[in-house]
Amino acid sequence: MTEFETPHRSQRIGYGRTLNFVITRWLREPRALSRTLMGVAVATACDVVMPVAAGWLISAIAPIGHAVSADRAASLHAAIWAVSAMAILGLLSVIGRRSMYVGITKLSTRVMRSVLVEGFDRVQHFSTDWHANTFAGSTVRRLTRGMWALDTVDDVLLLALLPQILVLGGTAGVLTYRDPLMGAILIISILLFVALSTALTIFYVSPTSRISNQWDSRVGAAIADAITCNATVKSFGAEMREKLRLHHVMEMWQQRTRKSWIRGTDSGNLQALASLLMRLALVAIVTWRWWEGRADAGQVAYVLTMVFLIQGYLRDLGNQVSQLQRGVNEMEEMVAIFDHETDVADTAHARDIDIHRGGIRFDEVTFVYPGTTRSLFTDFSVSIEGGTSVALVGRSGSGKSSFVKLLQRLYDPQAGSISIDGMDLRDFSLSSLRGQIAIVPQDPALFHRSLAENIAYANPTASQADIERAAKQANAHDFIAHLPEGYKTLVGERGVKLSGGERQRVAIARAFLADAPIVIFDEATSSLDSQSELLVKEAMDRLMLGRTVIVIAHRLLTVRSLDRIIVFQQGRIVEDGSHDALLNLPDGVYNHLYRIQAHEGHADQI
Repeated sequence: MTEFETPHRSQRIGYGRTLNFVITRWLREPRALSRTLMGVAVATACDVVMPVAAGWLISAIAPIGHAVSADRAASLHAAIWAVSAMAILGLLSVIGRRSMYVGITKLSTRVMRSVLVEGFDRVQHFSTDWHANTFAGSTVRRLTRGMWALDTVDDVLLLALLPQILVLGGTAGVLTYRDPLMGAILIISILLFVALSTALTIFYVSPTSRISNQWDSRVGAAIADAITCNATVKSFGAEMREKLRLHHVMEMWQQRTRKSWIRGTDSGNLQALASLLMRLALVAIVTWRWWEGRADAGQVAYVLTMVFLIQGYLRDLGNQVSQLQRGVNEMEEMVAIFDHETDVADTAHARDIDIHRGGIRFDEVTFVYPGTTRSLFTDFSVSIEGGTSVALVGRSGSGKSSFVKLLQRLYDPQAGSISIDGMDLRDFSLSSLRGQIAIVPQDPALFHRSLAENIAYANPTASQADIERAAKQANAHDFIAHLPEGYKTLVGERGVKLSGGERQRVAIARAFLADAPIVIFDEATSSLDSQSELLVKEAMDRLMLGRTVIVIAHRLLTVRSLDRIIVFQQGRIVEDGSHDALLNLPDGVYNHLYRIQAHEGHADQI
């Protein structure tokens, strides 16, 4: 099977959880919800009573042609009252509908806004593993499709199904009061119709609709993946290959969606047939009763008016049940995001951390990556004195990056503790902790915003003078000043308009502006040319002054001047000391790696 034949299986959420999700958010907007429900109540009450008023009118005018003068006057008076009642009911119905539409507009837009913002916030707090295993385009599609599906569910439940249920229930009640036999027939018919609609929707339409939505997410993921990596696509001349890849995905989407839509059409036709049979039965019964003299013209008029009224409601009822299921299906993936537990979260009593010296301690830490069984760290302990510079060295997978991730609390260890200045990290908020640890990664990801906004991301309140001062310290001001729009220049998605060295210097400028007591350089010079490396190294040296510095390095010639070098091997520290001290270990790991690189004449990655 190819990747296109087995889309990721979404979490099964279902009706109950999704409707509870929706109703919970309605209750957060009580005024808008109350206005909507009041409008629905008024409008549907008018619809229920209108056929009764129509019956009064027919009963009033039917005998006029054969009545004496006094009776004609009484009939005219009754007819006027019936027409007046119909006019008042019509006016109240208009007012009620205006109220419910204004209410639902306010309710839906507020709930849609809050759901998207909250969902976006939750996604941002998900683990790095979650983001690594999830297409960004697919996530965006889940959130936006779910938001618009929420609007559909709001409309269906409050503007369609609720009025339909009230009208059908009220009409059945009035008819039962006037004619128990016909009322019983109507009630049984409505219940059978609802059962048929629900069964068709849940067991016939819903399964294909859910699969169609999964492929819709795959379409968004495929497009976003290719567009995000457009430079790679161009470098290999692979535009046609990506087009064919999307064509394959769209073929699968088309097959699933076509099947879903056809089943929806078949379901609607079956429901329309059931509705027709019910209406014919009611009309036939009232006609038969009139023939036998047990129903007058007013009763016949009432039943006919009521039949025309419920005809529309029943037709819409089937459609709305299908719409509701479609909306529920489209919301499932978004609701699953809300149900996904955040791997690392603030405790109930988390407070802001205030780092002074920046001393770091790992105390008997045991850590296993989620989804794996082998411990990367077992009873791992190490201390880093505040204000010192430390290099983490070792082969890929030895634990260097994991050390930094644990320090940032991107993960929590299964045992042991991690502290800064003697303070356990789990006692403090994630935002305050990460706000005091500046990181300069190997490949900085910049926002498609201006250079000034990217530099100021670490300190949004920074002035233009602060931004330019940080850029000068990072050796970035000169190249920025030569750009046509200077600090207002947009850098492109992930900073693609800038070279690697320029992105690094922008990232260092951002770190200067953060003014954090702890700074992490994650292979910050590993992929730069000599000139860019020199500029970045000068900026790094400035940034290191007076801070606790951790440098993850594969290029060992760049870490000789640091206070301390820690050598990792399979999650353990095998060597620890200064550059000179480690070189004095003739059989040492560091000595071996350093001499290989020195012999090659450059600091290639291990």
